[in-house]
Amino acid sequence: MKILSAAEVARLAPYRDIVEALRQGFRSEIATPVRHHHEVADNLTLLLMPAWSKEWTGLKTVVFKPDNPAQGLPTIQASYLLIDNSTGETVAMLDGTEVTRRRTAAAAALAASYLARPGASHLVLVGAGALGAHFVRAHASLRPIRKVSIFTRTMAKAEALAAELAADGVDTVATPDLEAAVRHADIVSCVTTSTTAIVKGEWLRPGTHVDLAGAFTPNMREVDGETVRRASVYVDTRDGALAEAGDLIQARDEGKFDFAQVKGDLFDLCQGKAKGRASAEEITLFKSCGTALEDLATAIMVYQKAA
Repeated sequence: MKILSAAEVARLAPYRDIVEALRQGFRSEIATPVRHHHEVADNLTLLLMPAWSKEWTGLKTVVFKPDNPAQGLPTIQASYLLIDNSTGETVAMLDGTEVTRRRTAAAAALAASYLARPGASHLVLVGAGALGAHFVRAHASLRPIRKVSIFTRTMAKAEALAAELAADGVDTVATPDLEAAVRHADIVSCVTTSTTAIVKGEWLRPGTHVDLAGAFTPNMREVDGETVRRASVYVDTRDGALAEAGDLIQARDEGKFDFAQVKGDLFDLCQGKAKGRASAEEITLFKSCGTALEDLATAIMVYQKAA
């Protein structure tokens, strides 16, 4: 059995390669049950995410620990097991945290390949946690991102991330004025665990693409109902969105959205059943809750590269 560390996963899984692995995954027959979600202790959530194809089976275990940052530890920690169906053998154990971060960012970039304007160059990142750099780099792997504005509640974190990303050669700044940044953005990417709306729909200019990845329970949200009302809405999976997409669920409860208005999911986009962006002026929104298909497709690619 191969044991692949976070550093090895990172080396073997550049964002563009993951995007293409996901694109093929969403065109394939992969079973992805809705993930198991268990509150097993105070401030500790366990997620179990199985998936399988004809050739492979995978299982990711995820622990969400919101008080970990105070201890200098990541909020999310995970492991991934990959099984060869021809023998039943577990052929690899991968660092699930690195797999999760990279595939989550790559899924957003995959959606943006259909939904963001081709020339999108200004990215506003809301949140400067562990996912932040991944989202910037994933979007930049497919779009000509030349400017990044980072907003978070703690300016020191935004400034530290801006300095890290500036080393990539991208004009990156920490900003205390989210409204001003959003009003000039091509892509607004939210990667927080907020339970209140941060981005307002009235700030969005025509042509903006909104990318939401942080909220993963019905009581969490990153944008207000007006954002959802103004946008053409796409999701990673319909079942996941109905169960967990707090931004959409709360907009529905406010009378500003109906799930029948979802224009497509990643299956539809990747298989050509949904066309994606229809005009340069359209506001688009992609809501990701995560799916085990993304983990399996990524793990297979990493394992095959490592073999």
